[in-house]
Amino acid sequence: MEASEERLFRLPFTLPKSLSAKKICVYIAGALYGAGIWSFLDCVLYSKHGNASDMHVSFIDWVPMICSVLGMAIVSSIEKNRLLQDALSSGNFNGSQATAWQARIVLFLGFSLLASGISGSLVVLIVKFLLKDYTSYPTLGMGVNNVLANFFILMSCTFLWIGQNVEDEYNYSLTL
Repeated sequence: MEASEERLFRLPFTLPKSLSAKKICVYIAGALYGAGIWSFLDCVLYSKHGNASDMHVSFIDWVPMICSVLGMAIVSSIEKNRLLQDALSSGNFNGSQATAWQARIVLFLGFSLLASGISGSLVVLIVKFLLKDYTSYPTLGMGVNNVLANFFILMSCTFLWIGQNVEDEYNYSLTL
């Protein structure tokens, strides 16, 4: 069987394998995280000081951002080697399979929080701004900034995940 027949996708996707690619991914993740926080703080400060309408940022607008930040913290704190422990173990139950399942459950919860953040910000944009006919830009911009902030946090987590999974060129994996 050829290598092209064994692939799952038509276009191969491989993680970068150099230390410079790891650094670039981490820097991009930091820039996206900073852009997300700045975008959200921009809409909060505009709502407090420059908004002339009666629509303001409330706790409902903060909930998706809190979910996204917590989700990113959870996903970024999981050690990636814990996810593969049962695949690398010899088959005996020595606690590594339980640790791998615990890591997968926590990872799922982290990604669920990230998804809740982005979808919650879209729901807030639609329900709070679009359905109540706040379609003028400065007021609608508060909802758009909330969606952009959560999207930037999600992309930051994605780049950080890729950057943390980059293996060095001289990394050897020895299994017995």
